[in-house]
Amino acid sequence: MDLFGQYVVNGLMLGTVYALVAVGFTLFFGVLDVIKFSHGDVLMVGAFTGFTAASGAAALGFSHPLAQLAATVVFALAGTAALGAAIARWLILPLKSAPRLNILLATLMLGTALRESVRLFYPDGSNPKAFPALLPTSSWQWGQFTLRADSSILVVTGVLVIVGLHLLINRTRLGLAIRAVAQDEETARTMGINYTLIVLVTFALGSSIAAVAGVMNGLYYNEINFGMGLLLGLIGFSAAIIGGLGNLYGAILGGFLFAALQMIGAVAMPFASAYKDVFAFAVVIALMAWKPTGLIPERASDRV
Repeated sequence: MDLFGQYVVNGLMLGTVYALVAVGFTLFFGVLDVIKFSHGDVLMVGAFTGFTAASGAAALGFSHPLAQLAATVVFALAGTAALGAAIARWLILPLKSAPRLNILLATLMLGTALRESVRLFYPDGSNPKAFPALLPTSSWQWGQFTLRADSSILVVTGVLVIVGLHLLINRTRLGLAIRAVAQDEETARTMGINYTLIVLVTFALGSSIAAVAGVMNGLYYNEINFGMGLLLGLIGFSAAIIGGLGNLYGAILGGFLFAALQMIGAVAMPFASAYKDVFAFAVVIALMAWKPTGLIPERASDRV
């Protein structure tokens, strides 16, 4: 039971990160019907931005972990929000009327450009970076079960971000505008909603949530690298698909489901750490073949 509890805690941590990444894919698809394959690399940029901010704060004499953590979060959120809005303004919107394949290829190439830019131009960017341990390192142990304080803080933070996003989408005028644009662009324009602004805000919001996931991943593993967005982006996209692309709650469910599959694979498969991703992706493929629309498909209606 102690070992089972350990896997549950690890699954909750990973599921929170995956859910945050999947939510971004869902927001982009829901508003513009596009899949932004550079999303994982935007997450990586957010993690590196936060790492740079923490290093800069330490160099300026702000040695307290809370000060460095505040700088990490603020700069990571601001940097990726600006990057997401820029991608929407100068790449996605100009290609809005182009074939969907053009957008897929453009965002895929953009992700490669971001990744290679960090590898080539960031100081020693090709090597992993030791992310500073800015959260409490204490832990509580019961038998073989160990509960880390930083894991608990990260899970609670991720849940609060998800709850905040839910309230923003469902309880605010901005959320109402986002839902209106997602449901019917033409009617939303007719009702006076600034379509371009809503698209920019949505991409900024989705990208900043990805930055939260990137920083959480860095704080949990105490390491980041220029290729971290590849796997996290693929897992987040898979989670959004399996949950129901376009459905916010489906993306959250998909994120936690993928983490659960990894934990099951780690327990059930031989050479656990090597095969857990293989097991998880194999089950996802089977679920996609069984329910192509996802576990919670987006509700759609035909306009007559």
